[in-house]
Amino acid sequence: MRLAIFSTLLLAVSLVLLFFLTTYRSAFEADQACHFAQIKDYGSNSEYGCDHDIETSQWLLYLKGSNDGPAKVVKRFRY
Repeated sequence: MRLAIFSTLLLAVSLVLLFFLTTYRSAFEADQACHFAQIKDYGSNSEYGCDHDIETSQWLLYLKGSNDGPAKVVKRFRY
């Protein structure tokens, strides 16, 4: 019984730490990371862009859709 409680507690603490260690501290840091990844990985390709999603507190690196189709999210930068 104690082992199950300890294992559950350890898993919960690990997940919380993982969540907080993989996020940025501010929208500015997430913005900088998004634009850096855009330039580093895709150069001057105008098909890729970064946009801020206020509702979910993240910056999105996306591939523009063709013929006004939906864009595809390539990477998320949470803060």
